[in-house]
Amino acid sequence: MALQEIATGISEALQNKSFEGSLKFDCGSAGVIVLAEGAASTTNRDTDCTITLSQDNLVKLLKGKLNPMTGVMTGKLKISGDMTTAMRLGKLIG
Repeated sequence: MALQEIATGISEALQNKSFEGSLKFDCGSAGVIVLAEGAASTTNRDTDCTITLSQDNLVKLLKGKLNPMTGVMTGKLKISGDMTTAMRLGKLIG
């Protein structure tokens, strides 16, 4: 699944929900997905929080097949920046 497809799916899911702050999924050479202002895009920018992970682990995270806390503990994802924003994501997808 391409990052643009994932971003489109996230944007559709955010339509009826609110997400304060900005968050970036950094998938390395595959690119980024930025959640900001109620939408998701693949345009890189500075954000309040960055989650670094592989594209495969991003798909697992969004489908609920990768627990965020387990991902951090096992090194499958790394969080930098505002932890409060990361916690909001957990409530949004959890």
